[in-house]
Amino acid sequence: MTVWWIFFAVFILAMLALDLGVFNRKAHVIQMKEAMLWTAFWVSLALCFGAAIYFLYGHGKAIEYVTAYLIEYSLSIDNLFVFMLIFRYFNVPRAYEHKALFWGILLALITRGVFIFAGVALISRFHWVMYIFGAFLIVTGIKMALNKQTEVHPDKNIAIRLLRCVMPVSKNFSGAKFFVVEGGIRYATPMLAVLLALETTDILFAIDSIPAVLAISRDPFIVYTSNVFAILGLRSLFFAISGLMRLFHLLHYGLAAILAFVGVKMLIADFFHVPVGISLLIIASILIASILSSILWPEKEEGEVPPVTMKE
Repeated sequence: MTVWWIFFAVFILAMLALDLGVFNRKAHVIQMKEAMLWTAFWVSLALCFGAAIYFLYGHGKAIEYVTAYLIEYSLSIDNLFVFMLIFRYFNVPRAYEHKALFWGILLALITRGVFIFAGVALISRFHWVMYIFGAFLIVTGIKMALNKQTEVHPDKNIAIRLLRCVMPVSKNFSGAKFFVVEGGIRYATPMLAVLLALETTDILFAIDSIPAVLAISRDPFIVYTSNVFAILGLRSLFFAISGLMRLFHLLHYGLAAILAFVGVKMLIADFFHVPVGISLLIIASILIASILSSILWPEKEEGEVPPVTMKE
């Protein structure tokens, strides 16, 4: 298994280097066609990896991987709207959105790894933690169902406040740079503030998603690889559907139901085992039902929301 960890790490780093160093070396606006191709590429790559797990470790591990991937990816879709709000808050030029997401996702790969290994270790050593995770997911699902509107307040973000305490932050972007020197003084650019906002937001997302995935599998390799492929596909998906986010206006109800289902699954695990295959079927059915419902009963048009400007 250690060999596969090394192989996976080298492969992902190579793909990220190819992405930033070759295909997106120059900052540009990601168009729909390009975004759809990259989304198809990452999804196909994730499915091919699932097929490799099937041949190497069997049917059970493959189903665990696909289910964990589906949970993580579906939860990430709902979070794309928050990323849109962050970019809007800071007035990020569209050409620089890709680089901000790239570095944000790179940091997320590290923090997700820490959370996953910590979660597995906690459940392995303290079995009762599983009940806390289960109850937390149920409460989170209920809150998600009751609160549709998402608010973003980067001005209250602790990481951004600390940044402003450590060094001055420039008001203007300087290309895609994170730092700039003006008048002999080094400034952080709004790009660095965007990166901090994305990363701290992802940490909050992970608090929801990691326990949900741990309810499917306790294998760190399965949990981490499914997370990695999901968040890598998230960036291209952002550009593919950022203009269509309101189409799936009922999706958050489906995600709430998924979190509640996984929470119940964790709470009853010692008394009744829900097969992973059944979990996959239930989760996929909930997602399909919420998406189809959104299409059949579209959201009524509302007035335009005034643009948000970056606060001092």
